[in-house]
Amino acid sequence: MTGRSMRPSLRFAALLLGAWLAAPAAAMSPEQGAMVAKAAARGSAASQVLLGVMYLHGDGGYAQNPALAAQWLERAALQGNVYAQQKLGDLYAQGLGVAKNPRLAADWWEKAAVRGSVRAQASLGLAYWHGEGVAQDYGRAAYWLKRAAVGGDAQAQFELSQLYRSGAAQPEPGEEADTWLSRSAGQGYEEAVRFGHWLEDFGYQVEEYFHPTSPRLKKLAMDGDAEAQYQLALRYESGNGEPRDGARAVQWYTRAALQGHRKAMLALAHIYRAGTDGVPADAAAHTWEQRARAAGTKP
Repeated sequence: MTGRSMRPSLRFAALLLGAWLAAPAAAMSPEQGAMVAKAAARGSAASQVLLGVMYLHGDGGYAQNPALAAQWLERAALQGNVYAQQKLGDLYAQGLGVAKNPRLAADWWEKAAVRGSVRAQASLGLAYWHGEGVAQDYGRAAYWLKRAAVGGDAQAQFELSQLYRSGAAQPEPGEEADTWLSRSAGQGYEEAVRFGHWLEDFGYQVEEYFHPTSPRLKKLAMDGDAEAQYQLALRYESGNGEPRDGARAVQWYTRAALQGHRKAMLALAHIYRAGTDGVPADAAAHTWEQRARAAGTKP
């Protein structure tokens, strides 16, 4: 079969992979499974990942078989597929489909982590913290947990706050354990919320962790945190916590919106459409409405 005739099935596999990873609970038909298996056998890394996941969960007409799942994921991982590398690390850590091997788990997580997998960065950070598969190294633990935390991983944010709180690793200047705890809790991470309530029960003043004061909020906003920029804009727009200032509200809404923050886009559309708070009505309202629609269900 020529490379030209292979391309449609490979594109199909790549599209299926994206849809599958976005909604792993969705079932795959046996016909789709057969197409994926053929593409996987021909060397498509995306199809190999899909086939591995089908064997892992028992889908697409294939019986659950963790050993075969690991084999196909490793074939994709060896081709450089980042998701496969991260997932293979998980399997070695759990001993699922392969013999449990913390060292190999850490090896695969590191391959994925250096290429940007947030989930692998979090797992690798925890491995360094607890000395599982690697020599215990609190500095490396903080480094990888911080990368995952900045990437938005709620568990990493919580674990990083705990690492800093333990004193085993020192936060960088301007960072605090409670900042990362609040960001994790803000995403609804159960352990972070529970820990926050535990602190409250013991009389700590943690209200500000979950409702940051203006100086802390400004620091996060200046450092590029889109949610902090949005929250700061709300304060300038409402006059709650900051002097009411429509121009500054627009400035911070814009900075958040340019990072893809949908609520900030909608706020700008409203302000420009109504011409409120000393900001004149502007045709930019239509532009921001369109961008908000394109952003779909993002925050």
